[in-house]
Amino acid sequence: MDVSTLEWTITIAVTVGVLIFDVIVIARDPHEPSMKECAIALSVYIGAAVLFGLWTLSFHGHDYGIEFYAGWLTEYSLSIDNLFVFIILMSALKVPRKYQQEALMVGIVLALIFRGIFIAVGYTLIENFSFIFYVFGAFLVYTAYTLVKGYRDDEEEHPEDNKVVKFAQRHLNVGTEYRGLKLWWVENGTRVVSPILIVIIALGVTDILFALDSIPAIFGITQEPYLVFTANVFALMGLRQLYFLLGGLLKKLVYLALGLAFILAFIGVKLVLHALHENELPFINGGEHVAVPEISSLLSLGVIIATLVLTAVASLLKTRNDPEYAVVAPDPEDVDDTEGPDWNR
Repeated sequence: MDVSTLEWTITIAVTVGVLIFDVIVIARDPHEPSMKECAIALSVYIGAAVLFGLWTLSFHGHDYGIEFYAGWLTEYSLSIDNLFVFIILMSALKVPRKYQQEALMVGIVLALIFRGIFIAVGYTLIENFSFIFYVFGAFLVYTAYTLVKGYRDDEEEHPEDNKVVKFAQRHLNVGTEYRGLKLWWVENGTRVVSPILIVIIALGVTDILFALDSIPAIFGITQEPYLVFTANVFALMGLRQLYFLLGGLLKKLVYLALGLAFILAFIGVKLVLHALHENELPFINGGEHVAVPEISSLLSLGVIIATLVLTAVASLLKTRNDPEYAVVAPDPEDVDDTEGPDWNR
């Protein structure tokens, strides 16, 4: 794929511009966004992704356009799974709803930074070590297994109990009051760290863990750095609005983990087949390429779309009459609350 310097420059400039605009708007007026505000913003971001895919298809070719759509949908579905963890974090760390936008914005910026680093590392590995596709493929299949196992065991996620987060809680003088993104202040002559710093650390650790899954997955669909980067950018843009728009509806997607497990396993197999096709390892077929069928980008896109649709429909049918999954509106009193948990108990 021949991507000009101008295209890269415009893409990065627009991405940074959107992030700066979001940061300025949120910092100026911390609040819980309305349903209308979220719906409009999300429509703009999704519409932009669709148009970008059409532009890629028209100017760079049919195959690259399909690869972008397949990569974007995969990253978007993984990002929705990421939202579950964010919701757990916000609840466990008692982040007031009016400050959750700011925390989510930091999480998205961190996710873009970490994924950018992982993309660069992943591309370097692919360019220099052909066997890395075996590693990526095996890792994705293993990740799919852990998702299924976690679903069967009904394991609850507790990202707030991460060792890094616990270490920060023990060694920092964490206050109990949230003051937006203000990270510390002096109180009675003592420097006090805002609990939002613990939230940021937790989000950062979570982003790293999700990048470990998402980057091998996207490289299983396309090895073009530009498409890998843009698919991640469009998947993360609008995540903040999706968090507030769907809210409690996210917990209705009870089969999402199984759907993601199937997609990751499918991409893992696709990567292994590609590795066999390009094989250079001397202990496999004498270092010669193995004549195995490869999975096309169009078939990948079809499988991903079908899996996501079936997962959503099956989940909604499962939970539609179950009171356990009823959507409960947030407590209005929580919106203006600034008190966090007592970190120093």
